[in-house]
Amino acid sequence: VSGELKDGEQIPLCRLRFTGVLHTWGFALYLASRDKYQDNFLPTGLPFGSPEDCLDCACYLYLGDEPA
Repeated sequence: VSGELKDGEQIPLCRLRFTGVLHTWGFALYLASRDKYQDNFLPTGLPFGSPEDCLDCACYLYLGDEPA
């Protein structure tokens, strides 16, 4: 999943991995310092969640956007 800034630049945020259950996805954050994705935990303490939870977490970390 990438975010698009106002100037059109796209930045990688996270990767979602299908777990076989429609509302539960694995979560990996993009690490710019390593130029790769790394499995990570959501604020719930779990390494998986809904796509909305995963995107909210990544946007908050990288863009400072508070989850709705």
